[in-house]
Formats: sequence, C-alpha cells, structure tokens
Amino acid sequence: MEYLVIGLAFGAGFLLIFGVNLLTADFFQAHRQRVRHRIEEEMRLRQKEKARGSMEYKKLYELAAEGLVELRANPTLKDRFVKLVDESGMLLQPMHLAFLAAGFAAAVGLAVWWFTRSWVVVAIAAPVGATLPMLYVSIVRGRRMEKLLSQLPDAFDLMSRTMKAGQTISQALQAVADEFAAPIADEFGYCYDQQNLGLSPEASLRDLARRTGLLEIKIFVLAVMVHRQTGGNLSTLLEKLATVIRERYRIRGAIKALTAEGRLQMIILLALPPVMLLAMLVLNRSYAMVLFEYPALLIGMFTSMAIGAMWMQKIISFDF
Repeated sequence: MEYLVIGLAFGAGFLLIFGVNLLTADFFQAHRQRVRHRIEEEMRLRQKEKARGSMEYKKLYELAAEGLVELRANPTLKDRFVKLVDESGMLLQPMHLAFLAAGFAAAVGLAVWWFTRSWVVVAIAAPVGATLPMLYVSIVRGRRMEKLLSQLPDAFDLMSRTMKAGQTISQALQAVADEFAAPIADEFGYCYDQQNLGLSPEASLRDLARRTGLLEIKIFVLAVMVHRQTGGNLSTLLEKLATVIRERYRIRGAIKALTAEGRLQMIILLALPPVMLLAMLVLNRSYAMVLFEYPALLIGMFTSMAIGAMWMQKIISFDF
C-alpha cells in the first residue's frame, strides 16, 4: 500500500510538472509569435518608408539609371564602395562606413604608436585598421548573397506556380515576400513596394538587380523585361531558370569542396607571419623590436603578403 501511495504521488507530481511545462511553453510560444508578427510588420513598414523615400528624393530616370552602373566597363572606386554597402543589406550608409573606417584607422594608429613609437609602423597599421570595417561588411555581404542564391530556385518555382494560377508578376513578387525568409523576402518585398507606390516595373527590377548584384537575378530581370516587350510564357521560363540556378549552385558547392584545401593553406600562410610577430612581441619584446629598426623589411613583408593573397585568391576562385 505504501508503494502504491508513493507511485501515485510520483505520477501526480510528474503530471503536474508536465502540465505546468505545457502551459508555460504555450504561453512563451504565443509571446514569440506576437513578437515575430510585430517584427515582420515593422520590417514591412520600414520597407515601405524606404521605397517611399526613394520615390521622394530621387527622380524616376535616376532610379532607372542606377541599374546601369553594373554595365560599366570600369566602375569607379565610389561605385564599388556604394555597391558593397548596398549588397551587404546592412542598415548602413556608405558615408557612415567611411567614417567608421577612418575611426578604426585612427584607433589602430594610436594603439600602435603607443606600443612601438614608430611612425613607419603606424603608417602600415593605420590602413590595415581602416580595412577592418570594410572586411566585416564584405563578409556579411558574402553570406547574404550566398543565402540569397540558395533561396532563388524555390522562389522562382513559387513565382512560376503563382503566375500559372493567373496572377501578375507583381503579385508573384509579393508571394515570395510573404512566404520566404530574409534576405529574398526583403528584396522582393521592397521591389513590390516600389511598384505599388508608382515606380515603373522596369525601374524597380533594375534597382533589384543593382541591389543584389547576382548574375541570376540580372538574368531574371532581363527575362521579365523581354517578356513585357515581346510576350511569351514567363512561368515556363522561370521553371527553367530555377533548374539552371540549382545546377549552378551544385557546381559552386563542388568547386568549394575541391578548393577547400587551397583556401585553408592560404589562410594559414597569411596568418602565420603576423601571429608569429605578435607572439615574439609578447614572449621576447626586446628581440622582436629589432625588426622595427628596419622598416623596409616590414614594408616588403606586407607587400609580398598582399601580392601572394591576390595570387592565391585568383587561383582558387573563378567564375563560370
């Protein structure tokens, strides 16, 4: 009888804890859903405000001409800088990134001057510090474009099915914005908001191609513009484009797997000299400081590393 009472008490306690856990999980799940809906609504409002701002502060022909920057044979350094910020998808203006790079250059230069008291080393370290924010933005841009590329085939399939159901290309863009996650939902939703606010489809699609910078989206934009002028079965074209992008993505993954060893060797070879120099400064500072008496060696080292990095990057990365 005693064991029965203990068993019933244990079972009652277990059921009580289990029920409380279910209620708590349901409460937090509902709270997360409400927060997610608020965030999505806020992002949509921001996109609409951004699209409305582009309509207010830029003329129509200027927005349409922005898509032609990619077609320049030799884009300027300013164009490349703006393109880097736009393709990163960060809530950051090019001018803000420039000020941030200048701040990092000043901070790194002052820190190096405090430890070395050498203007030559400062002149080498300050540009390196200036590249750190741009390097971070470049990494964010690469990850965003990789995720965007992985979402494109399914997005084009959805657009194809939407258009087969009798919807327009604008409604297909809105379907992608509603059903997919960022970043493709943000980009296609922004394109839809631009059209909804009165921008022509050609200008909004050109702006989409400019912001993303992906060859696949440029092909999509070109196909849509040709279709609007000459007609044709756009849904079938989107299906074939989705198949081509999947195959290209598979080949890209195979190339990354085959060049993984070379990329790892490049990272190790480029990181080894600075790491060893920092280790010597910590372990035997007086011995390492002798190197700073010969600035030509430091300049030659960084120059050789830069040339080697560009050379190895050229070997392991290629387009197709």
